[in-house]
Amino acid sequence: MDIIKLLRPAQWLKNGFVFLPLFFGGMLLSIDSWYSALIAFFAFSMAASSVYCLNDIKDVEADCKHPQKRFRPIAAGSVSVTAGIILMVILAALSILLPFIGFNCELGSKVSAVIGLYIVLNVAYCLKLKHYALVDVIIIAIGFVLRVIAGGIACDIWLSPWIVLMSFLLALFLAFAKRRDDVIMREKTGVVTRSNTLRYNLEFLNQTLGLLASITIVCYIVYTVQPDVEMRMNSRYVYVSSLFVIAGILRYLQSAIVDARTGSPTKIVMHDRFLQCCIAGWILTFIFILYL
Repeated sequence: MDIIKLLRPAQWLKNGFVFLPLFFGGMLLSIDSWYSALIAFFAFSMAASSVYCLNDIKDVEADCKHPQKRFRPIAAGSVSVTAGIILMVILAALSILLPFIGFNCELGSKVSAVIGLYIVLNVAYCLKLKHYALVDVIIIAIGFVLRVIAGGIACDIWLSPWIVLMSFLLALFLAFAKRRDDVIMREKTGVVTRSNTLRYNLEFLNQTLGLLASITIVCYIVYTVQPDVEMRMNSRYVYVSSLFVIAGILRYLQSAIVDARTGSPTKIVMHDRFLQCCIAGWILTFIFILYL
């Protein structure tokens, strides 16, 4: 059980970004595309879990001081550092090998290259780069873009620049919202869990979240009214889905600024009914446009 907690399977929800090309490419009814996307999903999940192992090993002392993170298996002492290292290496190796097993050599090498880049980038993040404000959130956002790219390559679906850009902006928004929780905890308890939070304050983060929310919404609306998008989806009503995007982003902004509870985006998505309705409405709108 403690080993499973170390892998953080609940966080695999983030790897759902690999399915975005499948969704926007109108390939939800293709069994072959689902097979390819699932391989990319599980490969990325193993890569992400290997990074979580490294992060928990590297941050064990800081986690012990954190009111929630002190219950993580390595910080709590229920899983040894040695076991964490072994698990990390195995998962990283499997994440690189799985695409070669599931795809042909050429396609497998491309997907593995993206996953390898993700691992290298996140190793650098865990060891050094996460201590630099702004750099830390940018790397997190790039990780989500790599998920989308891996999904596009695996399913052989061309990625619109708008999809890549929106994935980056949304991930950046979520990462800054998470940093806001770290700053609030620092101001309330005086405990600095991350050295980079010293370069953030609530005024800066509130303005940044508002700015990113605005840019993301505008970017999405512009995407929905592009002639090539309307032609590819055979509908002039793609813009209707903007309603759910605007409502969802505003809800998350409310959770961050009013409720101060954006420490875990995954938990919010899993427990916030309003946000779940926004996501469901957005998905159903596209299903209607693309498939009905």
